[in-house]
Amino acid sequence: MKKSLVIILFLFSAGVFAQTLPNGNVEGVNVGNIAPEIIMKNPKDSSLALSSLRGKIVLLDFWASWCHPCRNENPYVVKAYKQYRDSSFVGGETFDVFSVSLDNPGGLTLWTNAIKADSLTWPCHVSDLQGWQNAAAQRYGIFQIPSNFLLDGNGVILAKDLQGDALSAALATMTDHVKNNAKMNAAKKKKKKSKKKKSTTSGFGSSFATLTETKELKELIS
Repeated sequence: MKKSLVIILFLFSAGVFAQTLPNGNVEGVNVGNIAPEIIMKNPKDSSLALSSLRGKIVLLDFWASWCHPCRNENPYVVKAYKQYRDSSFVGGETFDVFSVSLDNPGGLTLWTNAIKADSLTWPCHVSDLQGWQNAAAQRYGIFQIPSNFLLDGNGVILAKDLQGDALSAALATMTDHVKNNAKMNAAKKKKKKSKKKKSTTSGFGSSFATLTETKELKELIS
């Protein structure tokens, strides 16, 4: 019985309950899967959906006010949010955070006080105040917090459990600025390779190129 329970828990954490959507994409909790939908109440008792952030790079963050490691991790999330919330990314327009709290029944005040104390200024905070029985936590197989998932603009899971500065480092590699720099570097390498090939060409072709450059230089001077 005990062995069977361990196997069941392992299969659940491995994302066995993933399902194939009509469009052929796989919904699940592994990297490459479409993140399952979450619809839950915010502190003001209004429903918020994870899918409302489609088009953005999103950190889906599971935490709780009573969780000391979570509270220690929050400054890194705040840092990343402040630095990248208005950035343009490959695969997403801007960066946002969707926080799911595993606070306990009757913990509304503790939850909202922690949001304020830790300066978690993004608007998407949700919880059903059911502690470890949180519906989203169970759907995602969360058995420890803090836990997080980095999603692209289509809701695809790019990475999991980015702790400390790893979150900012991951976001840094995804910005359009980095993409443009990569393109420029590739173009420079291609140009350099072309020049090298040209300079090693023997015979008339090599001399002709040199003479042409000299002629153009003389014309510019005169």
